[in-house]
Amino acid sequence: MHSDPQALAELAGKTMYERDPASQALGMLLDEIRPGYARMSMRVRGDMLNGHATCHGGYIFMLADSAFAFACNSHNFNTVGAGCTIDYLAPGREGDVLVAEAVEQALQGKTGVYDIKVSNQEGRTVALFRGKSHRVSGMVAEVAQ
Repeated sequence: MHSDPQALAELAGKTMYERDPASQALGMLLDEIRPGYARMSMRVRGDMLNGHATCHGGYIFMLADSAFAFACNSHNFNTVGAGCTIDYLAPGREGDVLVAEAVEQALQGKTGVYDIKVSNQEGRTVALFRGKSHRVSGMVAEVAQ
């Protein structure tokens, strides 16, 4: 199975999601995964709102960070975040379905760079996130040789 990059990405995504209680607790769904790419979604709940009645930036960050994690682990190598930045551009509102789309921009050796765009159900950009990844030892999912 490891000779098929798409099948490997799907296996890594399924394995990671099963081990990810944080993303599950927030209602995040892994909508799509490909090598170097992941798309996740999350509905903004009332308990995710801040004092301005908009989605707390920490939840938006978590959605972007989760999509980043799935994209950079989609090659089935254990990979962690080494740094990131986020720019908030528009508020998320209660009931919005936020979608984070993570795209690999570069992968050289053990280092990768990923751009994540968070949008609402109307396509409005809510945040832009850039993450730098670092590969560590091990595989996400065991694969028969």
